[in-house]
Amino acid sequence: MMKKNYRTQVIEDLKKQDKAKKVLRDEQLLEELIQLEAYQKAHVIATYLAFPFEFDTSLLIEQAQRDNKSIVVPKTYPQGKMIFVVYDEADLQITKFGLKEPRSEEALEKSAIDLIHVPGLAFNNEGYRIGFGAGYYDQYLADFQGDTVSTIYSFQQFTFEPSFFDIPVKEVLVSGDL
Repeated sequence: MMKKNYRTQVIEDLKKQDKAKKVLRDEQLLEELIQLEAYQKAHVIATYLAFPFEFDTSLLIEQAQRDNKSIVVPKTYPQGKMIFVVYDEADLQITKFGLKEPRSEEALEKSAIDLIHVPGLAFNNEGYRIGFGAGYYDQYLADFQGDTVSTIYSFQQFTFEPSFFDIPVKEVLVSGDL
């Protein structure tokens, strides 16, 4: 199957998942995430502002803030360029992709980020991912030295060969079927 086909299939599956089960899966994934050593020792955590059908990253943002961790979120530019900016709910705007992102252009140094919570649609057993296709994360992660983690539902696991430029996520947490 081609990446485009995986994307289409997984987005369909994500959109038609049972809402009550999704809430439970998201809570389960958050619990697993905050137990990770990478989370425990992180001072600065990067995460994304999710589509409603993805893992609810607001849970992670709220928990990290309660744990006195700094949160940064992505801001995207043409040609797959991406920076991370300190999260400020009052400084968000809607992008052409329909996602929220910061207005601020004050990038945090990559070396200051301890853990990146990476989005993705499909993952294989080695942590390689198929994202939405713009290449932002693969470019950003190419020289990132910190920890990476993704939170997915079991139906997002597939067997596929990564492309030469794909960067694997170090840890993929998978929700059990409820």
